[in-house]
Amino acid sequence: MNAGQQSARRIAASNGPRETVCFSCRTRIAYQSRRHAATAAAVAEEPSAPTQQRHPNPPVTAKAPRKAFQVLASPVLSRPPLLTRELTSFEKAFYLYQKRLNERLALPFTRYFYYKEGTPGDIEWKRKIKARKTAARDIGVYAAYGDEGWNDEVLVGDKTADRETTVEALVRDAEGKDIVDAETVGDADKGGLAVTGDARAGEGQRRELTKIDIERPVPRVTEADQKGDMKSLSRKLDRTLYLLVKNKEGRWRFPEDRIYGKENLHQAAERVLIQAFGINMNTWIVGTHPVGHHQMLYTSGGAPSPRVAKIAPNHLVSTSQNLTEYEQEEYGEKVFFMKGRMMSGQADLSKNEYKDQEFRWLAREEVEEVVTGGYWRSVRDLSTKAEAADVAPSNQDGNFRVTSL
Repeated sequence: MNAGQQSARRIAASNGPRETVCFSCRTRIAYQSRRHAATAAAVAEEPSAPTQQRHPNPPVTAKAPRKAFQVLASPVLSRPPLLTRELTSFEKAFYLYQKRLNERLALPFTRYFYYKEGTPGDIEWKRKIKARKTAARDIGVYAAYGDEGWNDEVLVGDKTADRETTVEALVRDAEGKDIVDAETVGDADKGGLAVTGDARAGEGQRRELTKIDIERPVPRVTEADQKGDMKSLSRKLDRTLYLLVKNKEGRWRFPEDRIYGKENLHQAAERVLIQAFGINMNTWIVGTHPVGHHQMLYTSGGAPSPRVAKIAPNHLVSTSQNLTEYEQEEYGEKVFFMKGRMMSGQADLSKNEYKDQEFRWLAREEVEEVVTGGYWRSVRDLSTKAEAADVAPSNQDGNFRVTSL
């Protein structure tokens, strides 16, 4: 049989009828069909039980809530840090090491590019470089290209990397002095270049041609820190401060008040700041959602002891002015904290409507000292880790303690 005959047979076979399902598959399909039909007939013979349709929203039959709580809004007003925090001893040593390493790896200072040989600037440069041995002014006495260039680390307790030492070195250099105290320099010590006619005439003398007064940086420790004034916003400039009040019951808490009418938490937090501290503060309530909450049950001798509260309309809330004063039995309080920022101004209790006795701007550890234990457990985790990183390190070995509020 040649190839043409084989092709003809394949075409004829494909066009003709043929079985596409095997015998075993047909038997299995027929058996399953008979079994499903019998099952459906048995189910159809059973009478169907009547179904009860439930209402998707059942009617409310209770006339009052089972337990009522006092719902309060409490703004957590904070003043952000104005300065960077103090460095640890490890950080100081690390930054000094990086500066000295850069000085050692950089190209040498090209003196004659900046100072012409024999000019007063060149003479002054020779005098300074003899004392500090390097072009940098804030890395101490360090010879980057000398035999001791590898020794670019400082010992424990060395003050070279301290902020005060760096500031003093920069100020002394700006005043035309050496960054470190050196021996008196006369005419003979300036490479044989005499300022006067006789080189020995100026030996042992220091003459100031022009007195330069350099203004020093303002100290980080303010007058409020020295006096311990906790009402001042000028204290602890490198920390986040939180505004707390001593309420009429003598407890230190964040300012708070119940929610009236149909106001939301954001509106209530703004109203609390106005009624508590007046209008001379520029504040910002960050969001519309609370950052935390605190719940307390009213108890007496360990047993629940509800209190009857008289709720009067608030004159600043329009949705509550049409309501009459009523009484409500409350089993506790639920406080929702709203994050806020202090922009400018100062708190003033002269027109306080909540009978608060005192206010303070406190740091995190100071808040823990004045509030109760249960209240502290509710507020200690309010701030983010980035905001809490301004807390000073725990000790001087460089170990950090990153915590929340």
